[in-house]
Amino acid sequence: MRVPYGRIVTTALLLGLGSVGGSGCGPGESTTGTGGVTGTAGSTGSGGGARGGAGGGAGASSTAGTTGAAGTVAGSGGSAAGTAGTGGSDAGGSSAAGSGGSGPAGRGGNVGNAGSGGSAGTSGAAGASAGRGGSIGNGGRGGTGGGAGAIGSGGHGGATGSGGGGATGTGGATGTGGSGSVTCPSPVLKSGDTNKTIQVGSDSRTYILHVPSKYDGSTAVPLVVDFHPLGGSGSSEEGSSPYKALTDAEGVISAYPNGKSGPSGGAWNVGPCCVANVDDVAFARALVADVEKVACIDTKRVYAVGFSMGGGMSHYVACHAADIFAAVAPASFDLLQENVSGCTPPRPIAQVSFRSSNDTLVPYAGGASSVVAGMPVTFLGAKATMDKWAQIDGCTGSPTAADSNNCQYYTSCSAGVQVGLCTMNSGHAPGNANVGWPFLKKFTLP
Repeated sequence: MRVPYGRIVTTALLLGLGSVGGSGCGPGESTTGTGGVTGTAGSTGSGGGARGGAGGGAGASSTAGTTGAAGTVAGSGGSAAGTAGTGGSDAGGSSAAGSGGSGPAGRGGNVGNAGSGGSAGTSGAAGASAGRGGSIGNGGRGGTGGGAGAIGSGGHGGATGSGGGGATGTGGATGTGGSGSVTCPSPVLKSGDTNKTIQVGSDSRTYILHVPSKYDGSTAVPLVVDFHPLGGSGSSEEGSSPYKALTDAEGVISAYPNGKSGPSGGAWNVGPCCVANVDDVAFARALVADVEKVACIDTKRVYAVGFSMGGGMSHYVACHAADIFAAVAPASFDLLQENVSGCTPPRPIAQVSFRSSNDTLVPYAGGASSVVAGMPVTFLGAKATMDKWAQIDGCTGSPTAADSNNCQYYTSCSAGVQVGLCTMNSGHAPGNANVGWPFLKKFTLP
């Protein structure tokens, strides 16, 4: 029975001005003012308040003949005002603003003392514009997701500028985690086929490990376990499988196990058929573990495919080893009436089946079969098998309309899995790997 399967402040400056006796000079200088009548007292200027390094406001002017009040101090960095000239008024020295960012603003000039006998000294000019606020810190970049799946650290926020109103920088975004921590084995496997033997209980079991030329051992890749049909072998399955060309091109490793010999030759124990006293689920688990010891395998992306009896084994590991296999693609086989009640996977598992409407060995509608002497089975049928998987996986609604490959899918299922059925008209034949492989690799173990 062969079964195909197929991620600045601008601080407003207020100046209190008195009557001017004579002209004051620039910052740090004064001239003797012309003697004049006592100036009328100036109204008191508001003191310059500093905000985030803003320049000081003008000093309050003094009454005539008295010493002008000192200007309010602005931020550091400005030069002091000049001293008063004799007999005249002197202007307060101006000062440049302190540079923004990290430094505070410049100090405003002190108000000059009034000249004796002259008009009141004018208020010291306020320091020039306030220091600019620190620029907003750039948020750090989020860490990139590594192969180990560690979350990237958030970036540090930019520091607030001293003396400015700079806002705190935005933290970096969290890095995306990888698919999991994988330490690739050394030495790296060479491309080609290797016949492997492992011990499963008291049985010695064999399989072919295939390493494609595009595998370099530096990155974790999927593993596809490809089960042969009734009377076949790992070697014959490797030579005829439609999946190998597609997976080889992507550097994906594949394994081709050998079934034990039953009444009809090499076969798999799927319950009521087709070889007795063999634990093939234990073999499948041991095979995956053995490959992981020598190849860099992404343990969340292990898939099962198979044709005919091999399709039956793909269904069987979906029922009993869904903690190992992420998704399956059986071809030309169904779930069996005799043991379907025991199909209770620990989680929903994605599967797509390939069935031919004109298959005479495994009828599309299902029914009894006695292909293997003394081990009769009853196929559920293609649509009934699809609906049963939909029930097992908690799918709701109806399947989609048939697409260009004549495939229908339940897409509203638990844990985001899907259940599909692709109907062919090819007799008892392998599935369409061009549909099966893209379907499988969409799914990973949780």
